Amino acid sequence: MGTQDTDDMKSSVHLKDQDDESYNDDKRRAEQKAIDDWLPITSSRNAKWYYAAFHNVTAMVGAGVLSLPYAMSNLGWGPGVVILILSWVITLYTLWQMVQMHEMVPGKRFDRYHELGQEAFGEKLGLYIVVPQQLICEVGVNIVYMVTGGKSLKKFHETVCEDCEKIKTSYFIMIFASVHFILSHLPNFNSISGVSLAAAVMSLTYSTIAWTASINKGMQQNVQYGYKGTTPTQTTFNFLTALGDVAFAYAGHNVVLEIQATIPSTPEKPSKGPMWKGVVVAYIVVALCYFPVALIGYYMFGNEVADNILISLEKPKWLIAAANMFVVIHVIGSYQLPCIMWLAIYKPKKFSLSWCTNWICIFFGLCLMILSPIGGLQNIIKQAKNYKFYN
Repeated sequence: MGTQDTDDMKSSVHLKDQDDESYNDDKRRAEQKAIDDWLPITSSRNAKWYYAAFHNVTAMVGAGVLSLPYAMSNLGWGPGVVILILSWVITLYTLWQMVQMHEMVPGKRFDRYHELGQEAFGEKLGLYIVVPQQLICEVGVNIVYMVTGGKSLKKFHETVCEDCEKIKTSYFIMIFASVHFILSHLPNFNSISGVSLAAAVMSLTYSTIAWTASINKGMQQNVQYGYKGTTPTQTTFNFLTALGDVAFAYAGHNVVLEIQATIPSTPEKPSKGPMWKGVVVAYIVVALCYFPVALIGYYMFGNEVADNILISLEKPKWLIAAANMFVVIHVIGSYQLPCIMWLAIYKPKKFSLSWCTNWICIFFGLCLMILSPIGGLQNIIKQAKNYKFYN
């Protein structure tokens, strides 16, 4: 009798523990659902593959495409073409990795970059590694887009109204910022799909205008393709700066997980299918934007090309004005490191194709991270005496 009572008590305790565990699981799921419903990127998981295409084009094809001919003038034909192609291939490969890692744990989605970092490096270390880098990237890109948007607005104003009174660039930047203040109040990622579509169309349009207008203007007299630097030291620094320009042009990975988070997913139809389809379409658009602008722009103007190809183009005025306005629309939409994670999580066999490929990408990325800021810092020091803030 006593044994039976003891067994019954153990059974009751076991059932109670199961109930408590089930209750805690339900509570955690409810809390996570409440967070997901509140967060802009996961409050509406009904995006299609073409939404992913729009968002990826908008995130990747930044205004940096307009500086690619200038980067080519500092890289030269051979290194420039190789670096352009390598950048396209490596960024596409690493983006594929992120798409695959989004749902690598059954029943869980890594909707934000820091969550993937925590899975790879640990709960605390992942935050310390990922979040500072992501913030630096976001802040830097947003500053550049603010300035680019303001300068393009100013260029548009001066092109369509040559006799108008000159307005400071800082005022145009504030006008641009006010538009973002409004857009920042939209409820979720899908609510800016129209903006992303417009921005994606604009990026393809102004890129096309840039290289077709370059052809229309024709090759400049006495065009030269030698390096712009007058000394080996200056040429080296310019080369390093150009590496940074190319890297900036291929930015956009920092929001890929957030884009994929808007796509519905089931075990039978995981989100990586439509997401990868959207990425492939987006990268075709990237190629159509980047390679013609970089190669044709450099071919026509040589090492005298401006740091923004649209500045080198003056006619036809209406077309250049339109292109600058398209840049503004695009950066409005655009405003809104994965190999190491892959090795840490999947642990491919040493010296396998996956292992070697990832270490090659890590090596190139590390070189880029170390070398390109050196050139940029040298340019800042050299030009600092001519800077005029709020001009």
